[in-house]
Amino acid sequence: MKKSLKYLLLVPGIVMLVVFLVMPLLSTIMPTVFDQGFSLKAYIDFFKDPYYVQIFMRTLRVSLIAAIVCIILGVPTSYFISRCHPKWRGLLMAISIFPMLTNSVIRAFAWINILGKNGVINTILMNLHIIDEPITMLYTEFSVLIGTIYLFLPLMIITLVGVMENIDNDMMEAAESLGANRLTAFFKVVLPLSLPGIIVGSVLVFTGALSAYTTPSLLGGTKNMVMATLINQKSTVLGDWTGASVIALIMIITTIVVMKVLNYIAAKLDKRGESNA
Repeated sequence: MKKSLKYLLLVPGIVMLVVFLVMPLLSTIMPTVFDQGFSLKAYIDFFKDPYYVQIFMRTLRVSLIAAIVCIILGVPTSYFISRCHPKWRGLLMAISIFPMLTNSVIRAFAWINILGKNGVINTILMNLHIIDEPITMLYTEFSVLIGTIYLFLPLMIITLVGVMENIDNDMMEAAESLGANRLTAFFKVVLPLSLPGIIVGSVLVFTGALSAYTTPSLLGGTKNMVMATLINQKSTVLGDWTGASVIALIMIITTIVVMKVLNYIAAKLDKRGESNA
């Protein structure tokens, strides 16, 4: 096949991207920067408003903490699954991804029953006489964080299991034969080799948490809004589509910046100097 014909095969995909991604994105962004001439006033006003800045910082905080906690929980879990017998590995993977097969609304309502004042946790603590009155856990930033971690932890596990399965056990045995204990060998061998998967998983968790709507809406309420719920309020409640577009572009830029930072960190930590995110 001639080289020119090979490039023609790209045309349908490029047309689809332009029509269904680039053009809608441009139509969303253009009104925010071209209002009687070029102006960034809408973005400046956003960051001048303490209320919007608070929501933006809360969204970043929840997304970053969720990504860090998913790494802490996902790395050992993924390593354990990757070293199991294939028969048990498939079962454990099915259990890990099972929450993803459930509707996010149902999962959020389950956490409402767990974290509510009359929920499972408060009921147990009161029956054990550990507390005298229910603890407020629902409709807080804590409940949003718990729901977000539960929502995206399977993504981290799936990503890391695929990477860790390709790490040969002989490397661990070689490290142990040189005097390292199993924990040291894990941090010196497995963790560095798993870095590309950790970066990819972190990006998936962060971007998912940044744009999540259902979980923050149901578990956070109106007092703990995030950027996604703010977009919904701007567009459907207030009819301010320009304001919603401003928030959407800020979220896009934030995601790109975080991905670049993670890639930079990966390049610094990975001895091969490669980034896979």
